[in-house]
Amino acid sequence: MKNKQNVKQIIERLEKIYPDAQIALKYNNPLELLIATILSSQCTDEVVNRVTPKLFSYYKTANDYAGAGTSELEQFIRPTGFYRNKARNIIKAARIIASKHNGEVPDTMSELVALPGVARKTANVVLYNAFNTLEGIAVDTHVKRLSNLLGLSSRKEPEKIERDLIDIVPRIYWGRITYLLIQHGREVCIARRPRCSICTLSDICPSHKTSYESRAKDQG
Repeated sequence: MKNKQNVKQIIERLEKIYPDAQIALKYNNPLELLIATILSSQCTDEVVNRVTPKLFSYYKTANDYAGAGTSELEQFIRPTGFYRNKARNIIKAARIIASKHNGEVPDTMSELVALPGVARKTANVVLYNAFNTLEGIAVDTHVKRLSNLLGLSSRKEPEKIERDLIDIVPRIYWGRITYLLIQHGREVCIARRPRCSICTLSDICPSHKTSYESRAKDQG
C-alpha cells in the first residue's frame, strides 16, 4: 500500500514538472519506431536521431530492410554501437515482418517479442507510442535506476522491475511513467551527480533520506 501511495505522489509531481514528457526518438511510422528502438539499445537517443534520417530515407519498407546487404546496413548504423548484431537483427526481423505480417509491424506483445532484437522494453515502446496499446511498462536504464532509488522496486532485472511497477502503477499511467522517469533522470536525478537539492521528490525518496542521514552521521 505504501508503494502505491508513493507512486501516485511521484506521478502527480512529475506530471506537473514534465507535462510534455514523451519519447525522444524521431520516427514517422511503426516500422521506423521499431528500427529506432532497436538501435537505441546501449546507445543514446541523440545518436540514434542523428543516424535515422539518412537510414529512413534509404530504407522505407520492411521489404527494403529484408533485402538489405548486411555490410551496407552496418555502415548506416555504425555510430549506434554493436552495429553488426543490430544489423543482423533488423534484417531478420524485417524478413519476418515482410513474410508473416504483410510488411506491417505487428501490434501484439507476443508477436513483437518473437522478432529478433526485440525484448519487452522495445515491444512496450512500440505498442504504446505506435499503437496506443498498454501491455506493460518499458524499463530502460533510467527507469531501472529511478525505480530502485525511489523504492518502487529492489530488483535488478528489467522484466522483474516491470512486474513490480505493474503491481503499483495505475494502468492508465503504464505508458506515461516511463517518460516521466526518463526525463527526471536526465534533468535532475542524474547518475553520479543527482541534484537532490532541487528534486521535487526528495521528501519521499528513501535514497535521499538515507544519503542525508549518512552525511549527518558523518558530520556528527
